[in-house]
Amino acid sequence: MSEFLNEIGPLTATALAELGAAGDLAALEQVKGRWLGAQGRFTGLMKQLGRLPKEEKPAAGKAMNEAKAALEAALAGRRGELELLASLPREPTDFTLPGRRRVMGRLHPLTQAAEDIVRSFRRIGFVVADGPEVEDDYHCFDALATPADHPARDTQDTFYLDTAPPRLLRTHTSSVQIRVMEKQPPPVRIIVPGRVYRRDNADATHNPTFHQIEGLYVDRGVTVGDLKGTVEFVFKAVLGGDVRIRFRPHYFSYTEPSYEIDFSSAATRALGKEWLEIAGCGMVHPQVFENVGYDPEEWTGWAFGFGIERIAMIRHGIRDIRLFYENDMRFLRQF
Repeated sequence: MSEFLNEIGPLTATALAELGAAGDLAALEQVKGRWLGAQGRFTGLMKQLGRLPKEEKPAAGKAMNEAKAALEAALAGRRGELELLASLPREPTDFTLPGRRRVMGRLHPLTQAAEDIVRSFRRIGFVVADGPEVEDDYHCFDALATPADHPARDTQDTFYLDTAPPRLLRTHTSSVQIRVMEKQPPPVRIIVPGRVYRRDNADATHNPTFHQIEGLYVDRGVTVGDLKGTVEFVFKAVLGGDVRIRFRPHYFSYTEPSYEIDFSSAATRALGKEWLEIAGCGMVHPQVFENVGYDPEEWTGWAFGFGIERIAMIRHGIRDIRLFYENDMRFLRQF
């Protein structure tokens, strides 16, 4: 018994000294294997416990457990020290220097324009509405009083899907107006930003898919004056305080009277034009109100919509709409 216990102390001291002297992680692993591995010296000593007399095993086991715990603690401590040393730079480093900042991304110029437009509408009490991009004929055309023979319903102008019943990719965000009015009684004050699709050939000013934002205001006593005031406020907020607005008579199947909106500013003059068409609008047609269950004798309202790409192009003097979709970082980093 005494001989076995006398052997534990010196072996433990030797093992602790070698663990502390290991110069790197590889050397530490070698020391660990030499003492605590399957064929290690300390492991072999533990195997001798089984040959001790029964009455000597408790004291010997206690001493071995204490020694093993001391070795494992020393191993873990030295490993932590060596891992820290291994992570330090090999060359001297001035830790007082400023750190490298992570490069932050930017919002896409179309996202910036859309958020600015939404922000201006929110300031006057509008809320954002959303709807599906895959629509049906009723919400995209019929409910908006668009006749069956209207050119917009031709396959040359609209993307139809091969489904039953027929479905299509929405040609404007006006379909969301119908969905909102079907679910919500007046008053209604919404804006609808979203992607729309039309069968256009891609060129400097057209693309088969683009972004549109629609506004709808329905209440008692709403007039064209309210429409003009809102349009002027929004475009001045988005395009600058020097903006001038004019309305020209036009035709849309879902508004009566209907107007095209032109605006003039330093931005249009930089493009070589005094006036530039930017949006369509009008008072909601009574038939549209009847289609959604609103009484046109009680409620009036206006709606208008315009392209977000057009706004972004004017703001930044961009002459080719395709630049927004090419993901060229040289272009995107400018915004």
